[in-house]
Amino acid sequence: MSDNNNMNLDKNLEDFEIQEVLRNGTDLREYALQIDKGIIEAEKASVADYLRESENIGSLHNQIEECDNILGKMESMLLVFQNDLGSISNEIISLQKRSVNMSVQLSNRQVLKGPLSAFIEDMAVSETVIFGINNVPVTDKEFMVQLAILNQKLNFVKEQDFKETKACHDVKDVLEKLKIKAVSKIRTYILEQIYKFRKPMANYQIPQNAMLKYKFFFEFVLTNERNVAQEICNEYIDTLSKVYYSYFKSYASRLDKLKYEEAPNKDDLMGIEDGSKGGFFQKSNLKNKSTIFTIGNRGDVLAQQLEAPIIVPHVQQKTKYSYEALFRSLQYALVDNGCREYLFTTEFFHVKGNHAQELFDRILGKTLSVLVKNVENYVVECYDCLALFLCIQLINRYKLMCHKRAVAALDSYWESLYNTLWPRLQYVLKLNIQSVRDCDPSKLSNKEMGPHYITRRYAEFSAAMLSLSEQFPSEELSKLLTVLQDEVHCFLLKMAAEFPQRIQQLIFLINNYDMVLSILMERTRDNTKEAESFREQLQGRSSEYVEEILSPHFGGMIQFVKECEQLLDGDKKAELAGLERKSLSLVASFSSGWKQSLEEIHREVLVSFPNLVTGSGLLQMALTNFVQYYHKFVKLLTPSARTQLVNIHVIMVEIKKYKTNF
Repeated sequence: MSDNNNMNLDKNLEDFEIQEVLRNGTDLREYALQIDKGIIEAEKASVADYLRESENIGSLHNQIEECDNILGKMESMLLVFQNDLGSISNEIISLQKRSVNMSVQLSNRQVLKGPLSAFIEDMAVSETVIFGINNVPVTDKEFMVQLAILNQKLNFVKEQDFKETKACHDVKDVLEKLKIKAVSKIRTYILEQIYKFRKPMANYQIPQNAMLKYKFFFEFVLTNERNVAQEICNEYIDTLSKVYYSYFKSYASRLDKLKYEEAPNKDDLMGIEDGSKGGFFQKSNLKNKSTIFTIGNRGDVLAQQLEAPIIVPHVQQKTKYSYEALFRSLQYALVDNGCREYLFTTEFFHVKGNHAQELFDRILGKTLSVLVKNVENYVVECYDCLALFLCIQLINRYKLMCHKRAVAALDSYWESLYNTLWPRLQYVLKLNIQSVRDCDPSKLSNKEMGPHYITRRYAEFSAAMLSLSEQFPSEELSKLLTVLQDEVHCFLLKMAAEFPQRIQQLIFLINNYDMVLSILMERTRDNTKEAESFREQLQGRSSEYVEEILSPHFGGMIQFVKECEQLLDGDKKAELAGLERKSLSLVASFSSGWKQSLEEIHREVLVSFPNLVTGSGLLQMALTNFVQYYHKFVKLLTPSARTQLVNIHVIMVEIKKYKTNF
């Protein structure tokens, strides 16, 4: 770049000199000679300078040659170095390939190390395992640990043997011997626990809890020696089946001795009159028990006594119980033992579903059959509806209790009991219905206007059945109770017809309806259809009674009011005026005897109704109706007749004397 600039500068100078020569008019030949002369002089000067600097130039030449030699040597060295670098690069590439290969080998070995170590660990049998299985007692914790390890190794060897792994042959014999030893020790231990059940008065929970603590023992035997597992299972079933059968048969027999000796028979029905020959309600039969129609405290078996401790016969041998109390004790014992047994068998023997049910049936099947047979024997001669129904309600509650404990194995048993009790309850209930239907009021010795014995029995019985069935209602039972209610109602109407006077009939019906309603309201919910039915009947008969009780004393006034109201409705003023003379006689009659009439009504009502609340209510209804009729009577009278009447305030003061606080 700089040489080009210099050439351009020299050219520019020459051009400038030429331009100057041309401008000045100088002769070119002279100018050329002048230039040649200058060049010759410059050459001479250059030679002189060269001669003067010859030594330095020689020295420079020598230096250049030395440098050239040095550079030659360096070139040789660089070539050697270049060759060395080429060989090093090849070695690096070779080392890199070897490193990659070694890395792959290491990775493969690391991948193989884990499974290989685990394989060796699972396959090898240590001295600790051998000693633990052979020498440590089965109840020792160390035996359980070594048994788990042995079980793991046995399963592993089975798996590897299936894959035809050759290493299995090295440990197979050792493991087989250890397995035989472990199974033998476990079998001996479990059978010892099972034999403890056979001891008299043994507490079943103790050996069962001990077996559950070592439930892995049976799992080990079941996995590795099914024949021994089956032997253990069969021995357990055989032992427990006999134990439960013996216990419950003996317990049921001893409980039966605590039952009331007197029992109702086919003549002890709702329609049988008190004190009839051979009847259940004779005084001697009521010595140690309540009647078969009154619940009393018998319902406690469904409440606070439902989960109470079972009856111990030898402790309470002097106490007598109703059948349902003994039934509760027996069934609660079964629930407690049955649920515990089912949960134990499922957990210890590792069964579930149909297999668990089958095992449970083999253990308790014979016992359950005996219990069902005992109930069947009782039911054949039972005429106690409440006892039968209480037993059915106990079945429902204990079945629910079993389900809450996750035990459905007793469902078929509960169903068998229900199918035994319910048909009998239907039969006896229909006998009672028929007894009421067949009852002839004309042949009864008791014909008082108070509550009838059939009504009282029905009220107590119906209230008991309704209250007991609230938690588990039954449509079939409801239908039978409705039929019974209709028959009782028909009987009351037939019985009322035995009284000659209508007011006596009404008093009888009101007393009976009131007693039924009172008992139903006290023992059951307010909204039962039975209570509603009797409430309607009571209200209707009460209104009619009020009219009947007022009629003998104020019938003329009441009839006058009714006739006048009809004439007013028909706009018959002429006929209405004709009743004025009649009204004057009524006023005179009323004024002379109204106080005595009120007193007689008061006395008659209180005497007729033993329930003071009912009597007071009817009296107030009668007095209220009387005041209403009196108001209407006053309005219908002429002004002159009104002056002869008793002032309403005087009447109200008198009526207040009969106001009660019931």
